[in-house]
Amino acid sequence: MSAANQLYQDVILDHNRKPRNFGKLAAASHQAEGLNPLCGDHIWVYLRLKDAQVDAIGFDGQSCAICKASASMMTHAVKGKSVTAAEELAQEFRDMALGRLDPESAEHHLGRLKVFAGVRDLPTRVKCAILPWHTLHAALNAVAQASTEGEDDPVPGSGVEQPGHA
Repeated sequence: MSAANQLYQDVILDHNRKPRNFGKLAAASHQAEGLNPLCGDHIWVYLRLKDAQVDAIGFDGQSCAICKASASMMTHAVKGKSVTAAEELAQEFRDMALGRLDPESAEHHLGRLKVFAGVRDLPTRVKCAILPWHTLHAALNAVAQASTEGEDDPVPGSGVEQPGHA
């Protein structure tokens, strides 16, 4: 196993066992529900915005390890950022997961999130990693629900099929 794959697995396992910012956020000013109906990931993202910044963030729900780890790292990465910076980071993460952004280029703000770059090689898991970010985008834009399927698909035209998983 390569060092990158081992790091990926270690990070996923750590954030799955001990997710950061897990739980419903009291006094959230924004929230959204995210659903990946093909695999069963079902999460909620809660935000408290203050002066156009993410003052506090949390997530809750039931999901696979990749989705939970992505949500955990997402909450850590966007806390304290401006809404604009959080949206930009969400787009960069989605582009990286889809193989549209080189995580080694200096043209991004991914930092430790680069560990998810390998998910692009696992087409059945791409939407698992993207769901928290898609749900964050919905919450920031006062949209109540986000889905990885249908017209809300964050990967339109991807044709990514996912068997159920835990």
